[in-house]
Amino acid sequence: MFELMPFGRRSNSLSRYFDEMEKNFFGDSKTSLCECRTDILDQGDHYLLKAELPGFRKEDVKVDLGDGVLTIRAEHSEQSSSGEGENYIRREMHYGAYERSFGTEGIDVGRIEAKYENGILELTLPKEAPAKQEVTRRIEIK
Repeated sequence: MFELMPFGRRSNSLSRYFDEMEKNFFGDSKTSLCECRTDILDQGDHYLLKAELPGFRKEDVKVDLGDGVLTIRAEHSEQSSSGEGENYIRREMHYGAYERSFGTEGIDVGRIEAKYENGILELTLPKEAPAKQEVTRRIEIK
């Protein structure tokens, strides 16, 4: 029963050696930074930022704006539903956090909208209207 391991991790492979070396060097911490993938699409009048945040609930995700920086934070803590008496054979699910920041130059920050569904955060980032250029012309003297 104690041999319950994810596929591909039973052998003494090179990747397992490096995994163990990393654990020994950095420690087997209960806190980790989750890897998150982000796509940004140009939709003409706005950008669409999609951030993949699997396993997070909507309440775990925060989007903050300040000093020209948009920051996405996602965090969920280890919570046991049964309490202390659980008897784990192997436990890999634990506390995780994610944070990533983006510059907002050229974005109309007052009109940013966010939606979170099925582990995907979508931010609509409207582009600022281009500054009106001064019209130049020669005025005829009469």
